[in-house]
Amino acid sequence: MTGAHFRASPGKVSFAVRLTPKGGRDAIDGWAPSADGQSHLKARVSAPPHDGQANEALIELLARALGVAKSKVTLVAGASSRLKRVEVDGDGPTLAARLSQWEKPP
Repeated sequence: MTGAHFRASPGKVSFAVRLTPKGGRDAIDGWAPSADGQSHLKARVSAPPHDGQANEALIELLARALGVAKSKVTLVAGASSRLKRVEVDGDGPTLAARLSQWEKPP
């Protein structure tokens, strides 16, 4: 299954995230288009980008929001970049439904 913003298979879902470290609070702000025409999930964390603190906070935020263990969330690309690629292990359709909650109505 492929959503407009993510790719889901029976055992995982993958998607792009644009992370804002030191964003004042930990929150997911919804889907937005990227410059290349793709889309990404906008997220902010209060942690600074030093020593991987912001990445760890992002993993915790996504795990909590998607209802999975932190060990199921993997940062597969972009560790030192604002734009990251994330994979989440679990039931693809369930995760896809949870990710869809941040879509804005037309």
